Amino acid sequence: MGVRLLRGEADEILDQIIGILRQYEADHPGASVDLYRQNSVSVRIRIVDPAFRGMSRVERNDQVWRYLALLPEESQQDISMLVLLDGSEKGKSFSNMEFEDPVPSAL
Repeated sequence: MGVRLLRGEADEILDQIIGILRQYEADHPGASVDLYRQNSVSVRIRIVDPAFRGMSRVERNDQVWRYLALLPEESQQDISMLVLLDGSEKGKSFSNMEFEDPVPSAL
């Protein structure tokens, strides 16, 4: 499927994050990854992975941060939202609405 940048242009930090998330996708067939920069200091990431089904939020977070932890600290600091869904949760997640219909940032 490929990591999708939903809005805006890529920058150095987004390129680093995209590289790591491409590795996540390669290691997790069936996963889809979307991200965008909300403002100059905020990157939002959504991963929909059927393998998350039955996992707790902590388990999902731990699995994804094994990858994100490889990023330089300044890139990690820009990650402000990490939405981890199993697919069936997509329509029920309030956080998912930010990817479907984002609220513009004032920054």
